[in-house]
Amino acid sequence: MYKLIALDMDGTLLNSQKQISPRTKQVITRAREQGIRVVLASGRPIDGIRSKLEELDIRSEDDFVLHYNGSIVENVATGEVIYQQILTGKDAKTVARLAKKMGVNTHAFSQVHGLITPKNSKFTEVEAEINGVTITEMDFELLEDDHPIIKTMIVAEPELLDKTIANLPPQMREQYTVVQSAAYFLEFLNTASNKGVGVKAIADHIGIPAEQVICMGDAENDHHMLKYAGLGIAMANAMEETKKIADYITLSNDEDGVAAAIEKFALNKETCEA
Repeated sequence: MYKLIALDMDGTLLNSQKQISPRTKQVITRAREQGIRVVLASGRPIDGIRSKLEELDIRSEDDFVLHYNGSIVENVATGEVIYQQILTGKDAKTVARLAKKMGVNTHAFSQVHGLITPKNSKFTEVEAEINGVTITEMDFELLEDDHPIIKTMIVAEPELLDKTIANLPPQMREQYTVVQSAAYFLEFLNTASNKGVGVKAIADHIGIPAEQVICMGDAENDHHMLKYAGLGIAMANAMEETKKIADYITLSNDEDGVAAAIEKFALNKETCEA
């Protein structure tokens, strides 16, 4: 029996209109009424998740949320952090220098200043709009080396980002957890941070083994948690590499794929197609 379900948000829980469908909301409520823990596991900052937690009534002291791709895991009601591994100003400068050299843009999330960027771009604007946060333009070279940075990102048009990924120096993947969260977002995290580590921190905290965990996602930043889970599920709209590592492929995020998978595997209702 599955006791914990961790859900990515964009491209998974949320449809193309960035909404939770009525059916998906209903099925999640049924699962929670049966004692199944439901956790939102997102690359977003907590400010970009709160409204969806409220919408799903995930707000008690028994509820946890994973944000910034597992860099921070906290209790929803109390804000108590049960896991945190972040970066520094020195890391933000390293990524920014690389981005400049490769002709792409960058931004980062500072624990002091919020969303920061050396130069604003439409993709930083997308980040700000999705999460309801403001942008602060600042020269990363002015950051103290020990300045608390949660994560830093390279952002660019999909074709240019693909080229950047292909030419990424190997040492960057040794120095950071590097994951692509969208066609235009490449994220650099602490090596001890990813969604798999984050979900495990929650499962360990409440005493649920990995084999009783379901994780669902659609992109590379979901791979660690899909591999960790007893059942890793990819959306029909997922990246091809994500589908390859999944145990099961559900319907797309515009076809209530999350609801269908929960019904099939957690509520034992055969409504999901492979």
